[in-house]
Amino acid sequence: MKTQALTALIALLGSSNVHALNPKHVALNRRQQTTSQSSGAPQGTPTHGTGVTVVPAATGTAIPPIESITFGMPTKATLPVTATFAAGASVPVSGAPALPTPFVFSPADWPAQDAIPPTDSDEVTMWMKELEGLDIPNIKPTVDGSCAGDPAAAADAANRGWWTCGGHTRSTDITSCPDKLTWGVSFDDGPSPYSKNLLNFLDEKDIRATFFVVGSRVIERPAILVEEYMGGHEISVHTWSHKHLTSLTTEQIVAELGWTRHAIRKVLGVTPTTMRPPFGDIDDRVRAISLAMGMVPILWTRTPDGGQFDTNDWRVAGNLTTGKESVAVFENILTNASAIDTGFIVLQHDLYEITVDLAIGYTLNAALNHKPAFTLEPIGQCIKVPSSNMYFESTTNKTFPYTNQTGGGYDIDGDGVVDTLGKGNNGFTNSIPFFSALLSVGFAILL
Repeated sequence: MKTQALTALIALLGSSNVHALNPKHVALNRRQQTTSQSSGAPQGTPTHGTGVTVVPAATGTAIPPIESITFGMPTKATLPVTATFAAGASVPVSGAPALPTPFVFSPADWPAQDAIPPTDSDEVTMWMKELEGLDIPNIKPTVDGSCAGDPAAAADAANRGWWTCGGHTRSTDITSCPDKLTWGVSFDDGPSPYSKNLLNFLDEKDIRATFFVVGSRVIERPAILVEEYMGGHEISVHTWSHKHLTSLTTEQIVAELGWTRHAIRKVLGVTPTTMRPPFGDIDDRVRAISLAMGMVPILWTRTPDGGQFDTNDWRVAGNLTTGKESVAVFENILTNASAIDTGFIVLQHDLYEITVDLAIGYTLNAALNHKPAFTLEPIGQCIKVPSSNMYFESTTNKTFPYTNQTGGGYDIDGDGVVDTLGKGNNGFTNSIPFFSALLSVGFAILL
């Protein structure tokens, strides 16, 4: 039955959309070392220059003028976590369990941070069972996840469904919000010491976002993750060590995803049903593994001419451009918002002080002041998925990912009633009723 289910999945992965090359976010793979420790996991030391004029921000912190937001800018004091939640506290997700006992980091329980986890552990052996009987495509790993690094794979990108080279998507990818002028708010790579600055701003403006969290950061700063979740933000998987997934073996991909969802559940008591591949680096093999493990891929929006709703904040943090240049590029991309038929999902990051400053000082303010007005929503909400269905423990959906009805209608909540989601690759689209069956082979054992 499982073989037939995934055979149906592969058949439903459909034809791809070809766009321009996806820029490489190499800078973000070099994690900024920061202070402020919540869990006892190891920390580094910030390295910044000195001297800058600052202006006040609504959060009570200081946001530099756009001309001063650049690599080497001085660091400012991070904000402490102010909200505390006891074990057993009620959560804002209907049907989800209460908060578990506060997380305490123990090195013996976890792989090394920022490194691909070992694949010979008992945990990975158990998680690999989730793939048994499923037709995972036999696609050779890429050399390094880049088009230039693997010309042969790049030439075959359309057949592979490789997003990095050509922007190829499949029907199971979430790439936009269906409603026009809706901004799908997302932040990658945290939690970080600067996530609190961002949370304060989002709270003041009554904005909710989707946070794609890195497992290595989750065990460092569990209190920040709890505050995000309890504040009504969505939490999703962004791998353990932020490597290019297409360059990894199947066992390594399982380890990257498995350890991250395990960390999230240890801290929050829930397991996300979505993920975002670092750098957007996904192909049909990575998709099939992710879906087999109960996680639907979320990317970000591309325009028909290859433009991306990417704030380019990572380029500033990587010393590839200035804040002023980054904002100018993104403002130009925003001119496409009125021209496309759907809303859009935006790529931003909360790992770096620079990227948070750009968000709360400039990008999100531009969104709030845009004419015509944008509706800012977390991605699950923008694609009309109930918050409970964003987590395994609380989902009421009877199929996984979700049922695609002929003509573009989707049964979002699994109640048998078609919910209109829009055109094209805007949501969960395959009908594979094996999610519950997967759990019988070990998904819940180690969680």
